[in-house]
Amino acid sequence: MDKNTKLQIINKFARSAGDTGSPEVQIALLTHRITHLTEHLKIHAKDHHSRRGLLQMVGSRRRLLNYLKDNYIDRYRKIVLDLDLRK
Repeated sequence: MDKNTKLQIINKFARSAGDTGSPEVQIALLTHRITHLTEHLKIHAKDHHSRRGLLQMVGSRRRLLNYLKDNYIDRYRKIVLDLDLRK
């Protein structure tokens, strides 16, 4: 992910100026990385090291989504809708 793409994602999902650590921003960044790595694994099916990293990222995103769902249901629904996640 290049710097401009990362800044665009951060600016789109940030809750306030300079916000880089909110769950929404972290979920959006992880989703972008997961999408990119999924495309890589379609070409390189035997790249098991990258597959393990992908599974760790999916788990991390799932934990962040569960946190939002348990504590801030409206923010959870908005991020799921914005990122077209199945849940």
